[in-house]
This record gives sequence, C-alpha cells and structure tokens, in this order.
Amino acid sequence: MADVLSQDQIDALLKSMQGGGAAEPPAETKTEEKVEVKAAPKAKPAEEKKYNKYDFYSPRKFTKERMKMLTNSFENYARILTSQVNGIFRAMTDITVLEVQEKRYYEYVNGLHENDDVSLIDVYGQDGVKNNISMLMYVTPGLILTLISHMLGGGDTVVRENSDYRYSDVERALYRRVVKHFIQALHDGFSNYINLDFQLDRVEENPSMLQEVGLDEAVAIIHLNVDVAGMAVEKIRICIPGTLLEFIFAMIDTRKHLAKGFSYQDNQDIILDNIRYSQLPITAQLAKVQLNLSDIYHLQVGDIIDLNKLENSSVNLYVGRQPWFTGRMGVSKKNLAVQIEGLVGQPAEEEEEEERVRAPVG
Repeated sequence: MADVLSQDQIDALLKSMQGGGAAEPPAETKTEEKVEVKAAPKAKPAEEKKYNKYDFYSPRKFTKERMKMLTNSFENYARILTSQVNGIFRAMTDITVLEVQEKRYYEYVNGLHENDDVSLIDVYGQDGVKNNISMLMYVTPGLILTLISHMLGGGDTVVRENSDYRYSDVERALYRRVVKHFIQALHDGFSNYINLDFQLDRVEENPSMLQEVGLDEAVAIIHLNVDVAGMAVEKIRICIPGTLLEFIFAMIDTRKHLAKGFSYQDNQDIILDNIRYSQLPITAQLAKVQLNLSDIYHLQVGDIIDLNKLENSSVNLYVGRQPWFTGRMGVSKKNLAVQIEGLVGQPAEEEEEEERVRAPVG
C-alpha cells in the first residue's frame, strides 16, 4: 500500500521544491515535556556613590582641614546646647549637626522668608576687640514657641508652626531671652580651639533687607537638627561670613605658633615670678571656742567669752586655710599686728634663729 502523506508533509515538500533544496519530512509530532527553568536571582545593583557638585565658577575659599575644624567646634556646641536646653527649659531635645558647608551668602538668604526673625551676633576676640562682621542665626518658630511654652510653665506639648510665622511683641521679647542661651553656648563650643565671646546685637525682622554681607561672598552655613521629644523636628541655621571665618582662623593659627614657641623655651623664671608676686590672704586665729546655739542666741553687748587662753600666748597665722606661722599679738604704727616667731611645727632652737618679721593684719 502506498503511504498516505499528511497535509503537513505535503506543505513541507512543496516548500523544499520552491527553495531548491531537499528537506527532511517533519517528524511525527511528539509530546513535548515541560521543563521548569528557575530564573537566576537578580544581582543587586551596586550602590552609586554620591558626590557633592563642585562649582568651578565659585571655587572654595577654605580647605577641608578648616571646615573639619569648624565641624568639630559645632559638634561640641550641639552637645553643650542639648544639655543646657534640657536643663534650663525642661524639654527633651536632641541637637545634632546635619552639615557644615561652604556656600554663597545668597543660598542662605534664599532659604528664609520675609517674616522670619534672624539674630545678629557680635564676635569678640581674645583681646576683647569686636569684629565688624556679625554672625547670623535663624531658629524655626516651632522650637522657639515650644521653649517659650516650657519657660512659662506649660506642659510637654510641642508647638508646631509654619516657617513664615510672625511673632507677637511679647513672643519677640521672650524670643531674645531664648536665643541668648543659644548664643552663650557658642563660647564653650569654640573653647577647644580659641577663646571667643559672643553677644546678641539685634534681631532683624526682615532678613531680605540685610546688607551685612555681599550676596556672592563665601560663607559657612551650619545646619543643626533639633529633635523635640521625638514628636517634632526643628532646625537651627547659622551663617558665618568668610571675613569672620578668616579672622577666627588667623587667631587659631597665631595661638598654635605661640604654643609651639613656648614648648621649646625655659619659662621657669617667668613662672616663679608669677608665683612670687601672687597675693594670698593671711589670717590670725586667736583661739577656738565651741558654744551652744542657745548661748549664741542670748549674747548681748558687753558679754565676755572665755577663750581659755593666756593673754600673751602665741597665735597661729593661716595662709589660706593652712597654718604656716606662729606669732604674738601687738601694735605697729597704731595698727593691730602680729609678730611672727616661727613656722608651725618648727623646733624651739630653730625659732630663735629665724628673723622676726612684722606682718600687719588688715
């Protein structure tokens, strides 16, 4: 019997004849086995490092070492301010440094609103001379109002206000008292490097009108994050103009050079001179008497207290709280005086050899 071709085989033969080549007839259809292929786990993409954009049109004015020094100062300031705010205002806060960056002044001003209050802080150097450029500090209204509420005896509630909140006259007066505590802590923050004094100059109600610093001048902007009892997050933004930073860094460099110079010098004579001319209080003790409180209460003018000591007996001279000399009471140039006879605990033979010195008692 002749084989009967299926329709699929006929189509395959016709297709091979048209293509000019022989094609094998398609094999009989077999049942395909399903095989599950598990996809390989996708590899996690490598984390891309984030780099700060550098503006070559406005190069940095201060080195990384300078900015690190500034960061350390404000980290110390944040720790001190946290303990002071928690103790004075009885508020649970946690203040940390978010960033310390060198930017342009307009970047600081652009982040403020017309109704914001900005504090201008005067900076005094080690010689007490005030710098002409002021430091700027902005505190979000939520933190100020929360601390005012605690200062006036309020509860543990947290006040939340928009950044464009306008203070009343009473709130602005209390605002100055709160900010003064923030400013005083700056002295301790910089104490590891230099001794500076900070005082509040004035509070500017419209920061857009400030003309203290040029818009393109390099400044250091410090952002402090304030976590208030875990219920609110407020901010403190500080701006230090570049001219003021140069003034601070120059004093730090001068102090370092002086410290290096003194470390190689013999200052023994200078130290002894300072000790030699230091003033110490000297007091003469006649005797010790113990009385009851009732006896002291009934004392009157003319009463006599028995000291249990002879009239011509010696007295002890105290330098500070330590007994150093023994002497006898007398008069010198119409002033009550003590004639020093010797050191406390010195043998009698050595006392006779000591020169007698008259020390007037004030």
